[in-house]
Amino acid sequence: QVQLVESGGGSVQAGGSLRLSCASSYPYRLTCMAWFRQVPGKEREGVAAVTEDNANTYFVDSAKGRFTISRDSEDNTVYLQMNSLRPEDTAMYYCAAGPERSLCNGLRDNYKSWGQGTQVTVSP
Repeated sequence: QVQLVESGGGSVQAGGSLRLSCASSYPYRLTCMAWFRQVPGKEREGVAAVTEDNANTYFVDSAKGRFTISRDSEDNTVYLQMNSLRPEDTAMYYCAAGPERSLCNGLRDNYKSWGQGTQVTVSP
């Protein structure tokens, strides 16, 4: 069982930045870790994903050029640096893990392990 714990959410004004972190004590290197987000009444959306060696990344179009995702080289920690935040980025952000490298993307069904979420609120 892979447990994931997110941190770093909060409230920020438009144009600001936040850095989300997700840590797992799983004893083996997780092949792929990702961030999803969800607002009430909408589907959970894949925001970014990264492979274990940081060699391959995925970003949803709305995040390209503003967000970066990276893995810690020593343990199963993944970071999402979010810059130039917009009100439409407001959501609950979830960390996910699990798929093989070829499935390390924004498709929700590829992921089997999920964190509890951290709220990000961006005010105009």
